Amino acid sequence: MPGNLRESWFIGDVEVPTRVVLAPMAGVSVQAFRRQGRRFGAGLVCSEMVSCAGIEHRNEKTLGYLRVASDEHPLAIQIFGSEPRAMGEAARMVEAAGADIVDMNFGCPVRKVTKTGAGAHLLEDAALACAITESVANAVSVPVSVKMRRGVEDGSRRCLELGPQLVEAGASVLTLHPRSAKQMYTGYADHTLTAELVSLVDVPVIASGDITSRAKAQSVLDATGASAVMVGRAAQGNPWAVAEIVDGDSTQPSREEVAAELIHFIRETVRELGERRASGFLKKFYAWYLGYGRFPKPFKNELVQLHSTEDVVTRLLAAAPRAAALVQELEANVPESEFLLEGMPISLYGGG
Repeated sequence: MPGNLRESWFIGDVEVPTRVVLAPMAGVSVQAFRRQGRRFGAGLVCSEMVSCAGIEHRNEKTLGYLRVASDEHPLAIQIFGSEPRAMGEAARMVEAAGADIVDMNFGCPVRKVTKTGAGAHLLEDAALACAITESVANAVSVPVSVKMRRGVEDGSRRCLELGPQLVEAGASVLTLHPRSAKQMYTGYADHTLTAELVSLVDVPVIASGDITSRAKAQSVLDATGASAVMVGRAAQGNPWAVAEIVDGDSTQPSREEVAAELIHFIRETVRELGERRASGFLKKFYAWYLGYGRFPKPFKNELVQLHSTEDVVTRLLAAAPRAAALVQELEANVPESEFLLEGMPISLYGGG
């Protein structure tokens, strides 16, 4: 029986309204990205990686990453580290910030993460991985999830050995990206491993990797028996891909709709990060949004050269004047209330 992508499911006692999860992506998954993902049909959204060392060091620069808005729920906040006590403490603090799920990254292949003993390094140290999982699960009342890769080396099946052990240690859900850490994002995701993992554990499994269309999502869901699929790079600057996967709506957005979503995203990101940080952060999004033949390449290049985000907004409105009314609608629907955990700065590192 084909799985229904619009069907709700549960992680512990947390109900997830659709079977599409928006991936945690470093340098991408800011609050504006997560809120947009929920609007377009993602049932669960995830923060980018938060370093437990950053929590201990009270890095004030990134305090804003712990904002949790009322329209984000259900939300997973992802943490990473290699010390069980520190990870447990970090988990308590992100639960207090409003996370519905505490997610742990055991798959990041980036060297500056793995050299600390975190990320994909934990795939090679089952005892430590399980100790961290147990510490986090004991520290919080919300469900705990683990995101992992197949293993460090190409062809590894380490995930199949470690997965059941993590569940025994307290994980309520597992996400598998069946590429090796060595592969990074090359090659393809081998979802035969996802199917094997599903057969080995009695908790939900989320299938991650190469989910780029509704047809692919449905195929992976049906072939693996996974509870949900995770969408990552396909959603970068393209929330319509999420809608297409969830609902099968393949209608291409108009130029005005693209401009309005980008303008709204810019303004929400500036509110979150401040103009100076947001200005540099947003540049990669211009190409993502305006690609797919939506705007000519010279226009994308022009936006990158502008000095302020308001200059970018002005130029977008000049190119698509009717977007202004759509922006007003989007801004009118933004909830005013949000919870910010005061006095708990967080540090974010790269990876994914």
